[in-house]
Amino acid sequence: MARAAALAVSAAAGLAAAQSAQTPQAVQTARIEARSATYLAVGLVHGDRMSIHLSRLSDNAPVRDAVVSVALRGESHATSAEADGSYSFESKDLLVPGSAAIEFRVDQGELHERLVGKLEPAGKADKPEDNKTNARQLWWWVLNFAVCIGVLVLFSRRRKAAQD
Repeated sequence: MARAAALAVSAAAGLAAAQSAQTPQAVQTARIEARSATYLAVGLVHGDRMSIHLSRLSDNAPVRDAVVSVALRGESHATSAEADGSYSFESKDLLVPGSAAIEFRVDQGELHERLVGKLEPAGKADKPEDNKTNARQLWWWVLNFAVCIGVLVLFSRRRKAAQD
């Protein structure tokens, strides 16, 4: 029985190593999401440049004809509209480490809205609970393998005893 449990542990460890080898290291970018009653803004930071995708909450349609400005670390930045319908701006403040509060100001015709969010560094996007979940899942697989092997061993002993 101990040999079966050791086999289950080594199989589960091999499974975890294979899964980690299959997942490529993704390029981590900082991300911010901010909402108001009307809009949803999603900002992605690539170096000193942020691209902002603005959409309506009611129908998820992109907003292309708005004037968007961004307040970051006490400084206001005007955005420029891109060909794909997004907005972007460049600032050295995006390179400063640590989290930052960001305010998006959207002016579209008669509508003026403020969307506030918090920009977290790319490394903080991985929640500490994820590591707990991975460890918990590994031990769940180990337990499953051990129970299955134990049942098989008991079944084979009963079969052997019935034959004798």
